[in-house]
Amino acid sequence: MAPTGTGSPDACDRPSVTVTESPDARDRPTDSPGPDWAEEALGLLLERVGETAEQVGDRFPLYADPADGRWTTTGRGSWTGGFWAGLLWLRAGRTGSADDRAAAAAVTGRLAPWAGADTSTRGLILWYGTALGAGDPTAQALRERAAKAAVGAFDPELGLVPWGSALGGERLRARTDGVPGLVPLLASAGPEGREAAARHLHRHLDLCLPRDGTGRPAPAWRLDRTRGWLAEDDPAPGWTRGEAWLLLAVADALLRADTPAWRADRLTAAAELLLADCGMLDGPLVPPADARRPDGPADSSAAAITAVALLKLALVPGAVRPTVWAARARAVLHRLAHDHLTRPGGTRPAGMLLDGCYDARGGTAVRHELVWGDFFLALGLAALLGRADLRRV
Repeated sequence: MAPTGTGSPDACDRPSVTVTESPDARDRPTDSPGPDWAEEALGLLLERVGETAEQVGDRFPLYADPADGRWTTTGRGSWTGGFWAGLLWLRAGRTGSADDRAAAAAVTGRLAPWAGADTSTRGLILWYGTALGAGDPTAQALRERAAKAAVGAFDPELGLVPWGSALGGERLRARTDGVPGLVPLLASAGPEGREAAARHLHRHLDLCLPRDGTGRPAPAWRLDRTRGWLAEDDPAPGWTRGEAWLLLAVADALLRADTPAWRADRLTAAAELLLADCGMLDGPLVPPADARRPDGPADSSAAAITAVALLKLALVPGAVRPTVWAARARAVLHRLAHDHLTRPGGTRPAGMLLDGCYDARGGTAVRHELVWGDFFLALGLAALLGRADLRRV
């Protein structure tokens, strides 16, 4: 399993071409956005979805080579399959085409085996793969089934849904990428699910937030029955995508914090701590994949996830700094669209969000297009344009 990518591709080959790093625009000022930049960027992303669909057929895209746009794929979708379904739902929402809705529903239906899989990443797979399919019976039925199964997987003694064994490794683990998506998925399953969602998130905050208000979160832990929870060294503190995942989960919880069990005051403090300690408000708009290696590869997917989390935080009733958070999110999205998204007329396909890093430590796909990066950039742009309600996705 690729440690900093949540899972590894199944039955696929890694790209073999030599990759040249694309220009790093982190330190350049963001140009003043014109009125049509978000519309243009979203159009390019969703046109790329159509090209990707033709290329991958009945497989799921994982990451694409920055030189030629060729996708490495998986047969069952791994932990990223829901983002491909989500992109197809976004395309269908834009085009209004019955054929596009049917294509999105078909891919969503192929995620069904993950509903019963032993993995907390079922939240990533089955929330984002169904939440945009409003009114579709396939998406609704699968979401309800997955939510019920997730509630059943909650371990009251541990206070969380374990990481699980479906993607390999030890089962009794807790990771920041096992929280996003699972919070809203659990919460959709009625009172019992909302209680499980709150406990799952707070248990991860107990483990992953910096203890003294400084430093970086520890993103991965394993349970030793004798010594308790032990921090793992891979992924290690400084994994910026893990920090973005955790912020996204906190934002989703705050949007649902309608009972004392959610502990809204603590969630607000956790969001502020993550934003301050991880540089999400004053650091690079597109962070390095590993904060301990500022000169290493960037991760545009971490930036896109952070932007969506910030937009969600700005929607929370009584939010402390909604204008600041929304402005930062808009600046991140504009930077991604302006400096990291391929345009027509080049040697590679248009609409590729480059500079995503799948696994910096292992050297896998370190400057590539990532399916989840595309998804969160498209979702953030759709939200800016009023075409996606982030309180429901």
